[in-house]
Amino acid sequence: MTRTRWSWKAALGLLFTAVMLFPVYWMVNVSLTRTSDLRRDPPHWFPWNPTLDGYANVLQEQLPALATSLVVGFGCVVLTLLIAAPAGYALALLRLRGAGTLNFLLLVAQMIPAVVMGMGFYAIYVRLGALNTLGGLIVADTTIAVPFAVLLFTAFMSGIPKELLQAATMDGAGTWRTFWSIVLPVSRNSVLTVSLFAFLWAWSDFIFASTLNRNGDHVPITLGIYRYIGNNTTEWNSIMATAVVASIPAALLLVVAQRYVAAGVTAGAVKD
Repeated sequence: MTRTRWSWKAALGLLFTAVMLFPVYWMVNVSLTRTSDLRRDPPHWFPWNPTLDGYANVLQEQLPALATSLVVGFGCVVLTLLIAAPAGYALALLRLRGAGTLNFLLLVAQMIPAVVMGMGFYAIYVRLGALNTLGGLIVADTTIAVPFAVLLFTAFMSGIPKELLQAATMDGAGTWRTFWSIVLPVSRNSVLTVSLFAFLWAWSDFIFASTLNRNGDHVPITLGIYRYIGNNTTEWNSIMATAVVASIPAALLLVVAQRYVAAGVTAGAVKD
């Protein structure tokens, strides 16, 4: 009976996994399909006569866009950590006045649609001359990650034993020394979690990129894919090949950091 129940669970798990991964499979399938076979009805479920033309187009045309996305992604990670880690430390451990109100405002900030923020950034950047710059795009993407990052750091740092901080104080460590030498190393899981999500949000951003950096010399990969799309598009294999290549860095980061992310996301959920 137990084995039968386990088999059903395993079968359902495999079925749901296959359903969720089917878009990924179809993306790879189309990326290897020749242009002449793309409009066949019914479509080919397997690339019977595969071609690498789409990937050749990626190497010829999209490498600068991939490099731009990497710069924007890592820039967003660094700026998010510089802002959110000290903020979470203050909210969690320094008894900051108005901490509850700030946490509420951070929750509200996460509900603001990105398109609304993009319009606001456009009006500001026009006056500052920051349109079509990598720095402007990094700052805009960081605003999406910072509220989530501060809330996560606050939840995690609230669980750090007070005795640890008191021992650092007795040894003569000040506020910043305690933060840098004690709190930040102990918060490794939340740092990795915040870094991963900040990178993924910046990597997949399209609204800010199309609003603030459409005509720049350095466009991210999301705009690079978009430029393939038109009324008479026939380069679907190039679009899907670009999507496959663009998925690789995010997939690698998820695989490497998954156990730290699980610990970081659940941090603060249970109090001793």
